[in-house]
Amino acid sequence: MYTEFKEPRLKAIFGITDDIKNDERRFSNTENTIKFFWNRNQEATTVEIDGLQLTLEPNQIVTVTYLQNISFANTHLPLTTLLFNREFYCIVDHDSEVSCNGILFFGTQDIPIVSIPEELQRRFDMLYEIFLEEFSTPDKIQGAMLQMLLKRLIIMCTRLAKEQLIVKSLNNDQIEVIRKFNFLVDIHYKDKRKVSDYATMLHKSPKTLSNLFSIYGQKSPQQIILSRLALEAKRLIHFTDKQNQEIAYELGFNDPAHFSKFFKKLTQLTPSQYRESLTLKA
Repeated sequence: MYTEFKEPRLKAIFGITDDIKNDERRFSNTENTIKFFWNRNQEATTVEIDGLQLTLEPNQIVTVTYLQNISFANTHLPLTTLLFNREFYCIVDHDSEVSCNGILFFGTQDIPIVSIPEELQRRFDMLYEIFLEEFSTPDKIQGAMLQMLLKRLIIMCTRLAKEQLIVKSLNNDQIEVIRKFNFLVDIHYKDKRKVSDYATMLHKSPKTLSNLFSIYGQKSPQQIILSRLALEAKRLIHFTDKQNQEIAYELGFNDPAHFSKFFKKLTQLTPSQYRESLTLKA
């Protein structure tokens, strides 16, 4: 099953498929889309994200953005996928509606995987069926209806992510600070590398951020910033033909030697050694 909504004037697209591996090329555009990968099978399957094999258990959902590189080469079961571009629904502009950035999307922590509890399974399945019904009703308000359903899916997944991926001792205000910090780092990591830069944008002190992430049990704010920079370096080495010097300048390093030193400190390999290791794996 494959279906897609398109609004040519706005270049907006929203689509669903039960088998993204076989249907990927049928969509108008997948490169600049945000995606939900949902394992609706009775056994686990895999998807490769940024070169890492990720296992999705039954009734698990993982979210990815257009910044990440996806491969289905080793995906052995049909993988349900919902995808949309910012012209259809911009989660940045509508962050106040769904509060998902920094948790489901554009975050700097581990790739977010949410598990659908048994007691919510029927609710998710019903929402999926309603999506399919709406795709079969091509009237003037179809786009608005699909947007409404998409917002519901985002909110349902965000609530699960908060419950499953964030420690219970954090209150809503603290979660909001973590969420917004993660999002800001994903946007500004190339030119803002000090915790104080983000503390200013969040109207907090650097110490407050450090204490908050200590409670969160994750990397420190400074480690998160540097790890995001290293992740982008890995992506550029792995998925582009750019040379180390080009990558260094793109990531804001004035001296390639400084970039090489930074990369080795975080990955234990120089950029050239990392590139060679990818060749050996291939």
